[in-house]
Order: sequence, then structure tokens, then C-alpha cells
Amino acid sequence: MWADLARRTNRVVPDTSVAAVADALDYLCLAQLYLRDNPLLARPLGPADVKTRPAGHWGVCPPVNRMLAALGPLQAAVPDGHELHVLHGAGHAGPSALAHAYLTGRLGDAHPALRQSAAGLKELVAGFPLPDIGGEITPMIPGHLHTGGQLGPALAIGQGTVLDAPHRLTVVLIGDGECETGTTAASWLGARALHGTGDHGTVLPVVLLNGQRMGGPSLLSTLTRAELTAYFTGLSHRPVYSHGTDIGQLRAAVAEALGTAQPLGRPGPSSVLVLTLDKGHGAPAHLAGTPAVHKAPLRDPAGVPAEFDVLADWLASYQPTQLLTLNGRPRPHLLPALPHGRTETVRLPVPRGCVAASAQVADRAAGRPFAEVVPEVLRDRAEQGPFRVFSPDELTSNRLDLTDEHGHSLPWAVEALSEELCHGWAQGYTETGRHALVATYEAFAPVPLSLIQQLLKHRSVRRHAGLAPLPSLVYLLTSLGWHNTFTHQNPSLASALLAGGDPTLHVLTPADPARTAAALTFALRKLDRCTLVIAGKHTTVHHPLDSLDEELRNGIATWPHLTHPGTDEPALVLASAGDLPAQALTTLAARLRAERPHLHLRYVHIHDLTALAEHGTRPLALTDDAFLRHFGTSAPIVLATNGHPADVHALLGSRHPGPRLTVLGYRDPGRPISQARLRELCGLDDNSLWTLATTLTDAPKEIPA
Repeated sequence: MWADLARRTNRVVPDTSVAAVADALDYLCLAQLYLRDNPLLARPLGPADVKTRPAGHWGVCPPVNRMLAALGPLQAAVPDGHELHVLHGAGHAGPSALAHAYLTGRLGDAHPALRQSAAGLKELVAGFPLPDIGGEITPMIPGHLHTGGQLGPALAIGQGTVLDAPHRLTVVLIGDGECETGTTAASWLGARALHGTGDHGTVLPVVLLNGQRMGGPSLLSTLTRAELTAYFTGLSHRPVYSHGTDIGQLRAAVAEALGTAQPLGRPGPSSVLVLTLDKGHGAPAHLAGTPAVHKAPLRDPAGVPAEFDVLADWLASYQPTQLLTLNGRPRPHLLPALPHGRTETVRLPVPRGCVAASAQVADRAAGRPFAEVVPEVLRDRAEQGPFRVFSPDELTSNRLDLTDEHGHSLPWAVEALSEELCHGWAQGYTETGRHALVATYEAFAPVPLSLIQQLLKHRSVRRHAGLAPLPSLVYLLTSLGWHNTFTHQNPSLASALLAGGDPTLHVLTPADPARTAAALTFALRKLDRCTLVIAGKHTTVHHPLDSLDEELRNGIATWPHLTHPGTDEPALVLASAGDLPAQALTTLAARLRAERPHLHLRYVHIHDLTALAEHGTRPLALTDDAFLRHFGTSAPIVLATNGHPADVHALLGSRHPGPRLTVLGYRDPGRPISQARLRELCGLDDNSLWTLATTLTDAPKEIPA
């Protein structure tokens, strides 16, 4: 279908229109970098028209502009019920995305000050980088998908966008420098993991082989044509080449590549389009092929007369008044090659009844092991609509049996031994309105940390732009370090993400398998969150569910069965966050109640660590009154967590209870030790806890005079 559409638009829309769009994009990119007035050169250019401090990136723009121009007629002809997305790997192409969104009119729809008009054009050019939009590609620029600031995951994210979406084509623009990243390298091969996993759409990777990274030649550019063909062929991709600025040849290459492109997951070679164009094409000859073209090639044309003359000739060579009217609109001969503006299509219903649904799941899971209840939750979720589980070859090890009666993996559960790849697939899947879970060892969850952080930034900008909420990113972290070898102990993902302060982050620390089942159900129903569910696969202790509704709703609850009733200020507060801490502290509480029955206890379970945050900093942060109701005003507090104690201290901030709070959690032993010895080192063994509790609650002895 896509190849036929490309061939048809190639016949109907003349190459001259497409070439004019490419020129208009190039000109607008250059104008954004350099001009503060006179955007169409309606009068002779003067130094006062030029920015004193040019900012932005030119190098990537020319090849991106040619791809956007070549795809324009195809985008305009997409029939109802089908979608074509352009996904950028390089955020530096912000000038290209802004220029393209301006020419299509979508930029003005989203930002009225940037409508197609003389004033809008001047604002686009003179205002770059725009204060509320920036100079990189972000969700503030409509019509362009992007992956965040980190290079590498674009191809994996593109693959995720077309999973279970046979109506969708995603064109992924990948820089040749980006091909040096491990995530991109894994993505070519990772497509094999998707064979037989459903009915999917098509990804067309486009490698922008411009020969340069920021600081020198790209590795891909050192390959001969034969070596490059052999490289892609070995990765089950058939390269189609386009060289230079010939728009007709590029359009033919796009049609050829689409003709041999396979839907994702179908065995056999699929296409990759390789566009060869020198980085920063069009830049002054004395700068061509140098690192200077990466950003603004001319550093001070407002102050250096020789640079000003070069810039004036460069800008005039595009004949901007032949491309745009004085009112800032595209000339009529550009219009056939420009796609029509389309509004965002992802509109998900607001989830309701999350607490009740999750509590029902917990009731069914009560008393049953992790290995039964967690796979059951995932299977049930898969029956409710599009849903995927991605795991780096750890489902069996994590006791997540997602196989059929023949022992074959269920089609919606995908494994590939790359945490970044699993994250990229999940990001692409959720960015297009479907729900996903990444299940991994806690120790290796930090591998995609920067990708998660970039996604949080991306989602934050989406909210700022007023875009509709998307499914949450949900990670299940299991195989915890308490039951693992020294090299498999690292609870740092939660620490790093909590330090970032993103208000959509939730760190769920359920006390037992039933609560883990409820936490996953809850997290997968919510929208626009990033949720870590941290739960051990070995947990066998189960706790009453009387307070579960409150734990789900508020992130924290007092457990009545371990709390003395009617006590304004207890003698000791025990607080657990996680399953092993709950097991350790409930054992301590039972012993204290048996051996010291007059000692008034309060037991609190923290189901979401973010409830501990200072009031007003996070959605679930306790009010000051609620904090005092749980933790008292003078009683000593023993708080145990699965993670680093520093996480708790940092969350508490200015209302930290001071010396009356003792936080116990993971401490790196520095060498391999037994699991029992690890608990002793961290103060979470029975003897250490008893000694701590009795020391804190014993009446102070008089100091003799």
C-alpha cells in the first residue's frame, strides 16, 4: 500500500514542488540561526538584521529537510484509517521541525503567534531559539515525533510505535553517528525478536550518511559501498541508496524502499534507505567537511564583515521571495508537496475505579505466591486490549510464566537481551497510546536510566503543551539484591529517579504478593506516570489487606492489627517500605507485642515512597497533619526500606524527624557475602532489630552526679 501511494504521488506531485519545499526548509533553518529582522530579505541585508550570537545546529538540517520534503506528498495522501509518522533521532534538527511545522500551518495552530503571516514569520526567525519552545525537537513542535536528547533509541522506539498497528508507517531518521550507539546497533538485530509476535506496521529506517559526527568522521562513513551493503544485509536489511540533492532520485528511492519494506516481525530482509549528503550541505566552501558545520558555521557575521558578506550571499541564493509571500505564506507551487495539518489522534479515556479494581485483584491473590499472581495480572491485562511485556531475557528467572500450554512464549511477551531495547519498544508502544510493562532485574534496571530520564522530560513538555495524557511507563523490578549475588545488588534506579524530582514518578513498595498484584493493576491503569513496582519474587509472608485501599489511594497506611488502638503518641513507630522490610518489621512487632505487651506500637506501611515527600512537592506527599498522624511528634521511628536509606532522608527534606528517625536499608557490602550476613550488615536481621527497638524504647538511665 505504501509503495503504491509513493509511486502515485511521485507521478502527481512534480519534483519542482518538492524541491521548492526543500529549499524553503533550508532557507528557514538558516534564517532561524542568523536573522533577527528582514526575514525575507525584502530590503538589502544589513549587519543590524543579523543576530550577534547565532545559536542552533545547521549540519543535520539539509538531509532532514530533503526527507521531510520528499515525504510531504506521501503524508498528504495518507488515506483515512492509516498513519505515517516521522520520528527524529537527532533533536538538533529543531530548526527543520519548526520550519516544516510552520509551512504546514500546524505550528500556528498550536502557537498562534507563529501563524503564517509576516508577524508570525518574523517571530519564528527572530525568536529562535523560542523561549517556550526551544531550539531542539520537542512535543511543543506538532507533527514530529522525537525520542529525547539521547542518541540511540530512535529505531527501537520506531519499532515500538508500529507493534500491533498494521495501519501505521513510521519513518525513522537516524544519523550516521547515531549508528555507533549500542542501542541502534541492537535495534537492527532486535527486530528478529518480534517475529511471530502479531500483526504489525512498517518501519522505514533512513540513515542520514553525512559523513561527520560532531567532532570528526563517523565510523559508518569509513565503510565502502560494498562493506555498507554487506553490513546491512547481514542485519536482514536491504539498503536502498540515494546520493546528493536530486529530489527526483530521492523520491524514487523512497518508493523503492517502501516497495521492499516488510511489516515488522515478518521474516525476510526489509529496507533501509541510505541518504548520502555532506553534513551541512550548502555551507560556505571553506567550511565544508569541517566540524564547524555541526552548529552555526559562521560564528560572528554581525561583527566580522567577511562573514557577513558570505552569509548575505548564502541567504540570497535561496531567493526566499520566490518561496514565501511577503505575508509569510508558502507560494502556491509549494502547496502540492506540503502535508495537511492533522490533529493528535491519541485520546484515552480517563481511568476510573482504579482503587476498587486493584483491591479486587488483591483479594483474589491473597495468600498466593508471586509466581502465580503476577503472571495472572499480566495475562488478565492482555485480554483487556493492546498490551505488551518487554523483558531482557529474564521472564523465567523472574518467575513470570508467560507461555502457552505448549511452552511457547505468548505473542505479547517479548524478550531481547538489551534493557535499552526493551525500554525503546515500551516507549514507542506507550507513545502511540498502548500500555506496556518492562520487567527486569532490579540490579540492571539502571542500564536505561538516561532513557527514562529523557522520557520524563519529554512527557513533561507534552503536559506543558496541553497534549492528551498517554499510558504510563511501568517498570517491574524484581530479583532484588537481598536474594541475589553481590554483582546483582543495585537498587539505584529508584534513587536516581527520585533525585530528579519529577512529580509523575511513583515508587511502589508493596509488602506482599497480593499487594504487588494490586500495585501492578493500579499502575497499568493510570495515565502519564512513571511507576516503579519493586517486589521480590521470593516473598512468602502475607499480611492482612484491611488497609489496602488507603495504601493505594494515599501511598501509606497504618496497619491496625499491629497498632495499639487509641494511642495519641506511641512508644515506637515501625514503618516498612517493601516486602523484605515488612517481613522483618512485622516479625519484630509480633515479638514486641508478645514480650513487651505494655509497649504501645504504631505500625505504618509505605506503599509508595513518594508519600514521604515534603507537602506540595509530589501528588501523594502527606500533609503535615497526616505526617504527624502516622509518625507522631516524639516517638522514635524505625523505618526499613528495600532501597538506599538516603532516598528516605532526601524525600523527607525539611520535615525530617531528626535523630528520632533510624532508616535501615541496603548497604553495599563491598564483597560477596551470604544473604543472611547482608541482612546483618544492613541491620535487618531479627537480632539487630530487637536490639535497636529495645534500646530506643528503654527508659534512659540516670547519670550519677
